[in-house]
Amino acid sequence: MSIVTIGLDLVKHAFQVHGVDETGRVVVRRQLRRDAVEDFFGSLPPCLVGMEACATAHHWARRLAALGHQVRLIPPTRVKAYVQRGKKNDATDAAAIAEAVTRPHMAFVPVKSEDQQAVLMLHRTRDLLVRQRTMLVNALRAHLAEFGIIAAQGRAKAGGLVAGLADAAIPELARIALRELAGQIEACDLRFAAVEKEIFDWHKTNEPSRNLATIPGIGPITASLLAATVTDPKAFKNGRQLAAWLGLVPRQNSSGGKDRLGGITKTGDRSIRRLLVIGATCVIRYARTKAPGEADWLKALLDRKPARLVTVALANKMARIAWAVLTRGEVYRKQFPMPAAA
Repeated sequence: MSIVTIGLDLVKHAFQVHGVDETGRVVVRRQLRRDAVEDFFGSLPPCLVGMEACATAHHWARRLAALGHQVRLIPPTRVKAYVQRGKKNDATDAAAIAEAVTRPHMAFVPVKSEDQQAVLMLHRTRDLLVRQRTMLVNALRAHLAEFGIIAAQGRAKAGGLVAGLADAAIPELARIALRELAGQIEACDLRFAAVEKEIFDWHKTNEPSRNLATIPGIGPITASLLAATVTDPKAFKNGRQLAAWLGLVPRQNSSGGKDRLGGITKTGDRSIRRLLVIGATCVIRYARTKAPGEADWLKALLDRKPARLVTVALANKMARIAWAVLTRGEVYRKQFPMPAAA
Protein backbone atom coordinates (compact mmCIF):
# COMPACT_ATOMS: atom_id res chain seq x y z
CA MET A 1 0.00 0.00 0.00
CA SER A 2 1.06 3.61 -0.59
CA ILE A 3 2.21 5.97 2.12
CA VAL A 4 -0.51 8.32 3.35
CA THR A 5 1.06 9.78 6.52
CA ILE A 6 4.69 10.58 7.33
CA GLY A 7 6.24 11.70 10.58
CA LEU A 8 9.45 13.62 9.94
CA ASP A 9 11.84 14.26 12.84
CA LEU A 10 14.03 17.25 12.01
CA VAL A 11 17.65 17.42 13.10
CA LYS A 12 20.71 19.20 11.75
CA HIS A 13 21.99 16.59 9.30
CA ALA A 14 20.22 13.19 9.67
CA PHE A 15 16.41 13.31 9.36
CA GLN A 16 14.25 10.40 10.52
CA VAL A 17 11.24 9.32 8.43
CA HIS A 18 8.34 7.20 9.67
CA GLY A 19 5.68 6.48 7.02
CA VAL A 20 2.44 4.53 7.44
CA ASP A 21 -0.33 3.47 5.05
CA GLU A 22 -4.08 4.01 5.36
CA THR A 23 -4.41 1.08 7.79
CA GLY A 24 -1.67 2.39 10.09
CA ARG A 25 0.88 -0.24 9.07
CA VAL A 26 4.49 0.97 8.95
CA VAL A 27 5.66 1.18 5.31
CA VAL A 28 8.93 3.03 5.64
CA ARG A 29 11.24 3.72 8.55
CA ARG A 30 14.57 5.18 7.50
CA GLN A 31 17.10 7.93 8.04
CA LEU A 32 17.79 10.61 5.42
CA ARG A 33 20.70 12.94 4.99
CA ARG A 34 19.85 16.60 4.58
CA ASP A 35 20.60 16.70 0.84
CA ALA A 36 18.39 13.65 0.18
CA VAL A 37 15.19 14.90 1.83
CA GLU A 38 13.71 16.70 -1.18
CA ASP A 39 14.60 13.86 -3.56
CA PHE A 40 12.85 11.36 -1.28
CA PHE A 41 9.65 13.39 -0.90
CA GLY A 42 9.71 14.34 -4.58
CA SER A 43 9.41 10.67 -5.51
CA LEU A 44 6.33 10.15 -3.30
CA PRO A 45 2.68 10.85 -4.16
CA PRO A 46 1.08 13.71 -2.16
CA CYS A 47 0.62 12.70 1.47
CA LEU A 48 0.23 14.17 4.96
CA VAL A 49 3.56 15.16 6.52
CA GLY A 50 3.84 16.04 10.20
CA MET A 51 6.77 17.85 11.80
CA GLU A 52 7.49 19.42 15.16
CA ALA A 53 7.39 23.22 15.08
CA CYS A 54 11.05 24.10 15.61
CA ALA A 55 13.61 26.54 14.20
CA THR A 56 13.87 25.00 10.70
CA ALA A 57 10.36 23.54 10.47
CA HIS A 58 8.85 26.47 8.56
CA HIS A 59 11.59 26.28 5.92
CA TRP A 60 11.02 22.57 5.34
CA ALA A 61 7.25 23.01 5.44
CA ARG A 62 7.45 25.47 2.55
CA ARG A 63 9.79 23.20 0.56
CA LEU A 64 7.67 20.07 1.02
CA ALA A 65 4.43 21.96 0.35
CA ALA A 66 5.93 23.08 -2.97
CA LEU A 67 6.29 19.37 -3.84
CA GLY A 68 2.55 18.89 -3.35
CA HIS A 69 2.45 17.47 0.18
CA GLN A 70 0.12 18.60 2.97
CA VAL A 71 2.38 19.75 5.79
CA ARG A 72 1.29 20.30 9.39
CA LEU A 73 3.47 21.64 12.19
CA ILE A 74 2.79 20.36 15.71
CA PRO A 75 3.86 22.02 18.97
CA PRO A 76 6.58 19.81 20.53
CA THR A 77 4.68 19.64 23.84
CA ARG A 78 1.75 18.01 22.04
CA VAL A 79 4.00 15.34 20.50
CA LYS A 80 5.59 14.34 23.81
CA ALA A 81 2.47 12.49 24.95
CA TYR A 82 2.79 10.06 22.01
CA VAL A 83 6.47 9.16 22.52
CA GLN A 84 6.95 5.63 23.84
CA ARG A 85 7.96 5.75 27.45
CA GLY A 86 11.64 4.97 28.02
CA LYS A 87 12.43 4.87 24.28
CA LYS A 88 13.38 8.45 23.43
CA ASN A 89 15.26 8.47 20.12
CA ASP A 90 14.84 9.86 16.61
CA ALA A 91 12.92 6.81 15.36
CA THR A 92 10.34 6.88 18.16
CA ASP A 93 10.06 10.65 17.84
CA ALA A 94 9.18 10.30 14.15
CA ALA A 95 6.64 7.56 15.00
CA ALA A 96 5.08 9.82 17.65
CA ILE A 97 4.80 12.67 15.14
CA ALA A 98 3.10 10.35 12.62
CA GLU A 99 0.61 9.36 15.31
CA ALA A 100 -0.02 12.88 16.63
CA VAL A 101 -0.59 14.48 13.22
CA THR A 102 -3.66 12.29 12.60
CA ARG A 103 -5.42 13.09 15.89
CA PRO A 104 -8.68 15.03 15.31
CA HIS A 105 -8.19 17.21 18.42
CA MET A 106 -4.61 18.20 17.58
CA ALA A 107 -3.72 21.92 17.34
CA PHE A 108 -1.31 22.91 14.58
CA VAL A 109 1.05 25.82 14.02
CA PRO A 110 0.46 27.86 10.83
CA VAL A 111 3.44 27.91 8.46
CA LYS A 112 5.20 31.29 8.34
CA SER A 113 6.34 32.93 5.13
CA GLU A 114 9.90 34.07 4.55
CA ASP A 115 8.84 37.71 4.98
CA GLN A 116 7.28 36.98 8.36
CA GLN A 117 10.34 35.08 9.51
CA ALA A 118 12.56 37.96 8.40
CA VAL A 119 10.55 40.45 10.49
CA LEU A 120 10.70 38.13 13.49
CA MET A 121 14.47 37.92 13.02
CA LEU A 122 14.62 41.72 13.23
CA HIS A 123 12.68 41.61 16.50
CA ARG A 124 14.97 38.93 17.95
CA THR A 125 17.99 41.01 16.93
CA ARG A 126 16.45 44.07 18.58
CA ASP A 127 15.90 42.14 21.82
CA LEU A 128 19.50 40.92 21.73
CA LEU A 129 20.81 44.46 21.25
CA VAL A 130 18.67 45.67 24.17
CA ARG A 131 20.15 43.00 26.43
CA GLN A 132 23.69 43.76 25.27
CA ARG A 133 23.24 47.50 25.80
CA THR A 134 21.83 46.89 29.27
CA MET A 135 24.81 44.71 30.15
CA LEU A 136 27.25 47.37 28.91
CA VAL A 137 25.52 50.20 30.79
CA ASN A 138 25.40 48.13 33.98
CA ALA A 139 29.12 47.34 33.63
CA LEU A 140 29.92 51.04 33.13
CA ARG A 141 27.89 52.02 36.20
CA ALA A 142 29.47 49.30 38.35
CA HIS A 143 33.03 50.21 37.38
CA LEU A 144 32.51 53.94 37.98
CA ALA A 145 30.84 53.20 41.32
CA GLU A 146 34.13 51.66 42.46
CA PHE A 147 35.62 55.16 42.23
CA GLY A 148 32.65 56.85 43.90
CA ILE A 149 31.03 58.10 40.68
CA ILE A 150 27.33 57.32 40.45
CA ALA A 151 24.28 58.57 38.56
CA ALA A 152 20.53 58.27 38.87
CA GLN A 153 18.80 55.24 37.45
CA GLY A 154 17.67 55.26 33.84
CA ARG A 155 19.21 54.88 30.42
CA ALA A 156 19.28 58.65 29.81
CA LYS A 157 21.20 59.33 33.05
CA ALA A 158 23.94 56.94 31.97
CA GLY A 159 24.78 59.30 29.11
CA GLY A 160 26.12 61.80 31.61
CA LEU A 161 28.55 59.21 32.91
CA VAL A 162 29.93 58.65 29.40
CA ALA A 163 30.25 62.40 28.76
CA GLY A 164 32.11 62.92 32.04
CA LEU A 165 34.77 60.26 31.55
CA ALA A 166 37.38 62.80 30.42
CA ASP A 167 37.03 64.89 33.59
CA ALA A 168 36.54 62.00 36.02
CA ALA A 169 39.22 61.59 38.70
CA ILE A 170 40.10 57.99 37.90
CA PRO A 171 43.34 56.23 36.88
CA GLU A 172 44.25 56.33 33.20
CA LEU A 173 44.07 52.54 32.83
CA ALA A 174 40.50 52.58 34.17
CA ARG A 175 39.64 55.42 31.80
CA ILE A 176 40.87 53.34 28.83
CA ALA A 177 38.66 50.42 29.84
CA LEU A 178 35.64 52.64 30.42
CA ARG A 179 36.10 54.40 27.07
CA GLU A 180 35.98 50.97 25.42
CA LEU A 181 32.67 50.26 27.14
CA ALA A 182 31.36 53.68 26.14
CA GLY A 183 32.32 53.01 22.52
CA GLN A 184 30.48 49.70 22.61
CA ILE A 185 27.39 51.42 24.02
CA GLU A 186 27.45 54.02 21.25
CA ALA A 187 27.87 51.35 18.56
CA CYS A 188 25.05 49.33 20.09
CA ASP A 189 22.81 52.42 20.01
CA LEU A 190 23.50 52.90 16.29
CA ARG A 191 22.75 49.26 15.44
CA PHE A 192 19.63 49.38 17.60
CA ALA A 193 18.35 52.46 15.77
CA ALA A 194 19.01 50.85 12.38
CA VAL A 195 17.07 47.70 13.31
CA GLU A 196 14.14 49.69 14.70
CA LYS A 197 13.98 51.75 11.50
CA GLU A 198 13.63 48.56 9.45
CA ILE A 199 10.84 47.36 11.75
CA PHE A 200 9.01 50.69 11.44
CA ASP A 201 9.36 50.64 7.63
CA TRP A 202 7.85 47.13 7.48
CA HIS A 203 5.08 48.19 9.85
CA LYS A 204 4.07 51.02 7.51
CA THR A 205 3.71 48.62 4.57
CA ASN A 206 1.76 45.91 6.43
CA GLU A 207 -1.98 46.53 6.82
CA PRO A 208 -2.63 44.11 9.75
CA SER A 209 0.25 45.72 11.66
CA ARG A 210 -1.12 49.21 11.03
CA ASN A 211 -4.57 48.11 12.19
CA LEU A 212 -3.14 46.66 15.40
CA ALA A 213 -1.32 49.91 16.15
CA THR A 214 -4.70 51.67 16.54
CA ILE A 215 -5.34 49.71 19.76
CA PRO A 216 -4.49 51.74 22.90
CA GLY A 217 -1.29 50.40 24.44
CA ILE A 218 -0.03 48.79 21.21
CA GLY A 219 2.62 50.61 19.19
CA PRO A 220 4.53 49.74 16.00
CA ILE A 221 6.90 47.33 17.77
CA THR A 222 4.16 45.26 19.41
CA ALA A 223 1.91 45.50 16.34
CA SER A 224 4.58 44.28 13.92
CA LEU A 225 5.57 41.42 16.24
CA LEU A 226 1.94 40.33 16.60
CA ALA A 227 1.27 40.57 12.85
CA ALA A 228 4.35 38.50 12.00
CA THR A 229 3.75 35.87 14.70
CA VAL A 230 -0.01 35.34 14.41
CA THR A 231 0.01 34.34 10.74
CA ASP A 232 -3.54 32.94 10.77
CA PRO A 233 -5.79 34.54 13.41
CA LYS A 234 -8.66 32.27 12.34
CA ALA A 235 -6.71 29.34 13.77
CA PHE A 236 -8.04 30.60 17.11
CA LYS A 237 -11.79 30.24 17.66
CA ASN A 238 -11.99 33.45 19.66
CA GLY A 239 -9.93 36.06 21.43
CA ARG A 240 -9.86 34.01 24.63
CA GLN A 241 -7.89 31.30 22.83
CA LEU A 242 -5.31 33.83 21.63
CA ALA A 243 -4.94 35.21 25.16
CA ALA A 244 -4.52 31.66 26.49
CA TRP A 245 -1.95 30.91 23.76
CA LEU A 246 0.05 33.94 24.95
CA GLY A 247 -0.08 32.73 28.57
CA LEU A 248 -2.25 35.61 29.85
CA VAL A 249 -4.88 33.43 31.54
CA PRO A 250 -4.86 31.91 35.06
CA ARG A 251 -3.37 28.47 35.58
CA GLN A 252 -6.07 26.02 36.63
CA ASN A 253 -5.81 23.25 39.20
CA SER A 254 -9.53 22.47 39.50
CA SER A 255 -11.08 19.19 40.57
CA GLY A 256 -14.29 17.89 42.12
CA GLY A 257 -16.30 20.90 41.04
CA LYS A 258 -13.97 23.29 42.89
CA ASP A 259 -12.31 25.98 40.78
CA ARG A 260 -8.75 26.76 41.82
CA LEU A 261 -7.04 29.49 39.81
CA GLY A 262 -3.44 30.55 40.26
CA GLY A 263 -1.09 32.90 38.45
CA ILE A 264 -0.99 33.23 34.68
CA THR A 265 0.40 30.26 32.74
CA LYS A 266 3.18 32.28 30.99
CA THR A 267 3.10 29.92 28.01
CA GLY A 268 3.48 30.93 24.38
CA ASP A 269 5.55 33.80 23.00
CA ARG A 270 7.32 35.55 25.86
CA SER A 271 8.20 38.65 23.81
CA ILE A 272 4.59 39.41 22.84
CA ARG A 273 3.39 38.84 26.40
CA ARG A 274 6.04 41.19 27.78
CA LEU A 275 5.24 43.94 25.27
CA LEU A 276 1.50 43.66 25.93
CA VAL A 277 2.06 43.98 29.68
CA ILE A 278 4.33 46.99 29.14
CA GLY A 279 1.71 48.60 26.91
CA ALA A 280 -1.02 47.89 29.48
CA THR A 281 1.14 49.51 32.16
CA CYS A 282 1.36 52.70 30.06
CA VAL A 283 -2.42 52.75 29.62
CA ILE A 284 -3.02 52.29 33.36
CA ARG A 285 -0.55 55.03 34.20
CA TYR A 286 -2.88 57.60 32.63
CA ALA A 287 -6.18 55.83 33.28
CA ARG A 288 -7.20 58.07 36.15
CA THR A 289 -6.88 61.20 33.99
CA LYS A 290 -9.05 59.91 31.13
CA ALA A 291 -12.44 61.35 30.29
CA PRO A 292 -15.46 59.96 32.17
CA GLY A 293 -16.90 56.89 30.52
CA GLU A 294 -13.75 56.06 28.55
CA ALA A 295 -12.04 53.88 31.16
CA ASP A 296 -14.59 53.51 33.94
CA TRP A 297 -14.17 49.75 34.16
CA LEU A 298 -10.40 50.15 34.45
CA LYS A 299 -10.68 52.77 37.19
CA ALA A 300 -13.15 50.61 39.10
CA LEU A 301 -10.81 47.63 38.82
CA LEU A 302 -7.88 49.70 40.09
CA ASP A 303 -9.91 50.63 43.16
CA ARG A 304 -10.42 46.95 44.04
CA LYS A 305 -7.31 45.15 42.81
CA PRO A 306 -3.51 45.68 42.83
CA ALA A 307 -2.11 47.59 39.88
CA ARG A 308 -0.01 44.67 38.62
CA LEU A 309 -3.05 42.39 38.55
CA VAL A 310 -4.98 45.02 36.61
CA THR A 311 -2.07 45.33 34.19
CA VAL A 312 -2.23 41.64 33.30
CA ALA A 313 -6.02 41.80 33.02
CA LEU A 314 -5.74 44.71 30.60
CA ALA A 315 -3.03 42.87 28.61
CA ASN A 316 -5.45 39.94 28.35
CA LYS A 317 -8.13 42.29 27.03
CA MET A 318 -5.68 43.83 24.54
CA ALA A 319 -4.88 40.35 23.20
CA ARG A 320 -8.59 39.66 22.67
CA ILE A 321 -9.04 42.99 20.89
CA ALA A 322 -6.00 42.20 18.72
CA TRP A 323 -7.63 38.93 17.65
CA ALA A 324 -10.79 40.78 16.64
CA VAL A 325 -8.80 43.38 14.69
CA LEU A 326 -6.78 40.72 12.86
CA THR A 327 -9.79 38.53 12.11
CA ARG A 328 -12.00 41.32 10.78
CA GLY A 329 -9.25 43.27 9.04
CA GLU A 330 -10.45 46.52 10.60
CA VAL A 331 -9.02 49.21 12.83
CA TYR A 332 -9.88 49.52 16.51
CA ARG A 333 -13.02 51.53 17.18
CA LYS A 334 -13.58 53.02 20.61
CA GLN A 335 -16.98 52.35 22.10
CA PHE A 336 -18.39 54.67 24.75
CA PRO A 337 -21.43 53.83 26.91
CA MET A 338 -24.69 55.42 25.82
CA PRO A 339 -25.97 58.17 28.14
CA ALA A 340 -28.88 57.27 30.36
CA ALA A 341 -32.31 58.26 29.12
CA ALA A 342 -33.76 61.37 30.71
